[in-house]
Amino acid sequence: MPRLRLEGVCKRYGATVALGRGDLSLMPGEVHVLMGSNGSGKSTLSKIIAGSVRPDEGVIECDGSIVTIPSPRAARDLGIAVFYQELSLAAHRSVVENICLPGLGHARGLFRNRAEMTAAAEPFIEPFESVLGEGFGLDVPVGRLRADQRQLVEIMKTLAARPDILIFDEPTSALDRAQVECFMAVLRKLKADGKSIIFISHRMDEIFEIGDRVTIIRDGETVRTSVLADTTMEEILRTMTGEEATGPAAPAVSAAVKTPQRPTVKLKVSNLVAPGVNNVSFEVAAGEILGFGGLHGQGQSAALRALFGAAQSRSGDIEVGTTRLTGNSPRASIRNGLAYVSGDRARDGVIEGRSILENTVPIYALKNHLFVASPRSLGAKAQQALEQLQTKYQTLFHPINSLSGGNQQKVVVSRWLMAPPEVMLLDDPTKGIDIASKAELFRVLRELAAAGMAILLYSSEDAELLENSDRVLVFNNGRTVRELVGDERTRYHLYHAAYEAA
Repeated sequence: MPRLRLEGVCKRYGATVALGRGDLSLMPGEVHVLMGSNGSGKSTLSKIIAGSVRPDEGVIECDGSIVTIPSPRAARDLGIAVFYQELSLAAHRSVVENICLPGLGHARGLFRNRAEMTAAAEPFIEPFESVLGEGFGLDVPVGRLRADQRQLVEIMKTLAARPDILIFDEPTSALDRAQVECFMAVLRKLKADGKSIIFISHRMDEIFEIGDRVTIIRDGETVRTSVLADTTMEEILRTMTGEEATGPAAPAVSAAVKTPQRPTVKLKVSNLVAPGVNNVSFEVAAGEILGFGGLHGQGQSAALRALFGAAQSRSGDIEVGTTRLTGNSPRASIRNGLAYVSGDRARDGVIEGRSILENTVPIYALKNHLFVASPRSLGAKAQQALEQLQTKYQTLFHPINSLSGGNQQKVVVSRWLMAPPEVMLLDDPTKGIDIASKAELFRVLRELAAAGMAILLYSSEDAELLENSDRVLVFNNGRTVRELVGDERTRYHLYHAAYEAA
């Protein structure tokens, strides 16, 4: 009997279908691999099991009984624990305190003895002792640890919940080979103990090494469940993308991607190194849209933020036209002709509590050294930029929060159009906006490219990336591993490059 079964589970957000039909059967003592392209619905399915998202329809069974999972606490009560790709550690708390977090809610009283907590944490630390590295200690605050050490603590914390069902979402992304081998040994022990594991990874060797069965989700629908021993990487990729290999895979990118027989190079990047970015080199020509592709979190956004001067540290050479970019700050990047648009409007976009006009003009004011300016004198220019994207608003003096998400993003883009840059850096710019606004944004971007602007585009939606890019650089672990051009710009080749490199 399955320990967990989902049938016909779906989730909609208005007109957007995040998961159309999710089916999954998880057996005791099984590692069940969950695969799908970016935005396919696998994360939504995982969050439904974890209780952080409530489905609109469908049936969920645990050990043969129909259940609802309205919250993460309800999931824990059912014996479900989740390792999230975005770590959920308390940075100012010690390693021991973080590992023991799952059990603190069940402890008697508000406090636990330090010795008791250490004794409770040690069984989950012991399997990894040989690969923890320097600087790791029971009393060390997690915020002081390296990325790989933090990831190991998150794994330990997940195991400390002593669940029967575990979901691991990219648990090895920051680990080295020796750490991965330790983790695989832990998974084998969990299997032998009869635990049920859902495993999400972009590393194909890990999938075939540890997995028993694989369920593939495409465009929000479960399309296939197979025994891994009876399938191949190519079959999985064809099912994930719904495409056949239509041509040879592109050669690996080992040096700067050249753009011969193209117009003037607008941006040349050599040996870019930054947090999450490892020795990336490429060129972008005037009038070209260069896509950054690959699986989520492989360095695409980190590279764009580093180029814009928003990373903590950066090395390498960046040339905008014939000017070498010096200084690692957004202000320096703006003055040298770079623009940056993020899909995270709340963090990197709108200025909360301010008017539409105030949200539209700051870049123009910076470039033109306008310390004092009349709103009336700036209004005409702002209105012209907003109309270029067909932004819907009442007056320039209404608050930015009075607009829909799509129109707020148009305002963010419009602030760069008042004084057009040489190079536009787009970091998943259509995230969370409606289809009509997306179409309008890409119409304007194509017009800007036709006028000679160079554009770098990362999108978490494959179709959006492939349809709007002249070339696509595929990222893996902070590096560019393939260049897709011409007929190679397909979902099949995109994921073949990403998984093959992994």
